[in-house]
Amino acid sequence: MRPLLKLNPYLAKYRWRLLLGTLFIILSNLFAVYSPQVVREAIDLIGSGLQAVDQPGARGPVVPATLDLWLGWTGMDLQTHIDAIRERDGTSRMIIWCAGLLAILYLVFALLKGFFMFLMRQTIIVVSRLIEFDLKNEVYAHYQQLDRAFYKHNSTGDLMNRISEDVGKVRMYLGPAIMYTINLAVLFVLCIVFMLRVNVELALWTLAPLPIMSVIIYRVSEVINQRSMQVQQEQSRLSSLAQESFSGMRVLRAYAKEAAAVERFADAARAYRSRTMAQAKVDALFMPSIMLLIGLSTVITIFIGTRKMLNGDPSVTVGNIAEFVIYVNMLTWPFASVGWVTSLVQQASASMVRINEFLDTRPAIQSEADDLDAVRGSISFKNVGFTYPNTGVKALDQVSFQVQAGDRLAVVGHTGSGKSTLADLIGRVYDASEGVVLLDQVPIQRIDLPKLRGRLGVVPQEVLLFSDTIRNNIAFGLDQEDQQALDRRIQEAARIAQVHDEIMGFPKGYETMVGERGVTLSGGQKQRVSIARAIIAEPSILVFDDALSAVDTATEEAILRELRTVMAGRTTILISHRISAVRDADHILVLDHGRVVEEGKHEALLARKGIYARMHEEQLLAEAHT
Repeated sequence: MRPLLKLNPYLAKYRWRLLLGTLFIILSNLFAVYSPQVVREAIDLIGSGLQAVDQPGARGPVVPATLDLWLGWTGMDLQTHIDAIRERDGTSRMIIWCAGLLAILYLVFALLKGFFMFLMRQTIIVVSRLIEFDLKNEVYAHYQQLDRAFYKHNSTGDLMNRISEDVGKVRMYLGPAIMYTINLAVLFVLCIVFMLRVNVELALWTLAPLPIMSVIIYRVSEVINQRSMQVQQEQSRLSSLAQESFSGMRVLRAYAKEAAAVERFADAARAYRSRTMAQAKVDALFMPSIMLLIGLSTVITIFIGTRKMLNGDPSVTVGNIAEFVIYVNMLTWPFASVGWVTSLVQQASASMVRINEFLDTRPAIQSEADDLDAVRGSISFKNVGFTYPNTGVKALDQVSFQVQAGDRLAVVGHTGSGKSTLADLIGRVYDASEGVVLLDQVPIQRIDLPKLRGRLGVVPQEVLLFSDTIRNNIAFGLDQEDQQALDRRIQEAARIAQVHDEIMGFPKGYETMVGERGVTLSGGQKQRVSIARAIIAEPSILVFDDALSAVDTATEEAILRELRTVMAGRTTILISHRISAVRDADHILVLDHGRVVEEGKHEALLARKGIYARMHEEQLLAEAHT
């Protein structure tokens, strides 16, 4: 239960609803435990009435105590009324009249029990749904704070499983498990009190099997917990495989590996089935064991009660035996549900361990302070080095440069030279392992993270578009504003990105749905929509991480020509392997194996006849042959 203690603040938040639900449970069970007394008095009434018929001199039955308790408030002298009926219409008519009143009272109790049970479920089950809503929001909000390293360690399927399946398991604890536990406790106490008031010895014999039941529950709960954890792990693996297959469907078909993917998923499904069947076996054995012990209590009740009655014990009647049997059977479902509730609690505990594992993960990238009032755009790297923690690969080594606000810096180099890592350090996707990154002469760690990223316009190397309209994808970084003004800004950004004409060629124009991750658009179209998304927010710093790799040279030149007005007055970082994209930059860095090997303007770098010049010649030759 320890992992579930983190839910206490949620329970405290809805404590008044829970207290009201507990009150409804008490009232529902109070009317439930009075019903067996009505049955007892009806049986005893009929028995004493038949005895009075066989013995004409006998006084006959008295007013049933339950009728006297619940109808006495009317002020009617029930005993006098019963005696009058017997004298006028005979004992048989009087028995029928009393039995009818008891039947009506029994129905009233049943209706009241059902009514308060309805209110009980409307409070406690609703609370569980409210907490589920809050918990999912908390988990999702926490996901948003975690850094990229976290998402590299954990699969999408596992993340989805924890926010859906695991939170669902926790909800079952918060709703049915708590409700049935309170219900069992209240019903058990009321039944015990009512049974002890009738006959202590018979009550103790009836309850004798319950300690055995407690031992069984205790022993089996640990097994259920272990198997629940295994089931959830297999469920996460299954979700991850499905997500990867759906996302990589194009690759699977390109390599004709659909059959292999199906077999791999089938293997995972078989493992999941095996785990769930192992858990189901425990539940299957557990429930019949509980039912057997309840049945044993019923047999003991009838045997001991009959023997005491035959031995002349005046405190035990046929009605008492029937009453005790009903009490035992009333406890059947609550005690039988102990196994189910135990399973729910153990599953919720296992799921909460998995949820807490993520909730306890603190983002590695956090703001140390907020020492910068407004982002203007000057960037400085001083002896910056970065090593990826998972692989140990040193991506950057003693990199130093400075960009004044409004200038354009270009970064070129071969694949693996560290270009994208440099861009990631500017946006604090990672923090430098060595040296310091300054923004407007302030260490980047001492700038409020939302403020920093809110003034960045980033076009990543791997473009991701959301499953939404093109319009909403372009306007993603903007808050709500005047609709007409927003539409004008969207179209202007699309024109600058050289994608407006193609969008208008779609049947629905800007309302075209792009599909999951933008799969309905070509690579070049996705890149240009991403460029439009970056520039529409008018950021202080623009970072283009190989953003033109999927477009042809002519389109690249057109985009860069339109971007000149956008880049004016904004610090721009152009990362590319194409020399044609960077030659107009104010300053160019050439990276090789994480180090700055050359820097300067386009003409100066060509004159040095170094790496930059060789890359330029190679690309000119490649273009000449195409």
